Amino acid sequence: MGSKKFTFGLFTVYVFVLVWLVLFKLQFSLDYIERVRVINLIPFHQSLFSEVYSNIRIFIPLGIYICMLKSEWAFSKKVSAIVGFTLSFEIIQFVLAIGRSDLTDILANTLGGVIGIGIYQLIFKLLKHRTNIFINLFSLCVTSFVMYFIIFIFKRPI
Repeated sequence: MGSKKFTFGLFTVYVFVLVWLVLFKLQFSLDYIERVRVINLIPFHQSLFSEVYSNIRIFIPLGIYICMLKSEWAFSKKVSAIVGFTLSFEIIQFVLAIGRSDLTDILANTLGGVIGIGIYQLIFKLLKHRTNIFINLFSLCVTSFVMYFIIFIFKRPI
């Protein structure tokens, strides 16, 4: 399997987990999700630091994967993709009334993606052509751990 296909496979798993985390709030049924339709356009209004920090962390891989899959894109195009991706989550939450659409989330998620771009560039400076192999191996370990956590800790089928 080619490196790009392997990266895309890991990215696909990441997106599924991200959707489950962001939209479904780690639930296996929509019945358990709070049905609200709220938009907060005031940045950091009633936001807990832990939520902002968590959003930043979970979107770091998005920036890394975009660099791996679309290395030819300019920085601004990568950031635009991150903004579009995170904005789509907020729109879906509002339309389906499955969460609060929040400008803080968009800012934090985008910052996480930009940090991911920076991490990728730093690793690239250190490892050059071995960067994607290193990140794929690291991502495989993290993805395996996350899948183990989902399957054995929650003890529910995927």
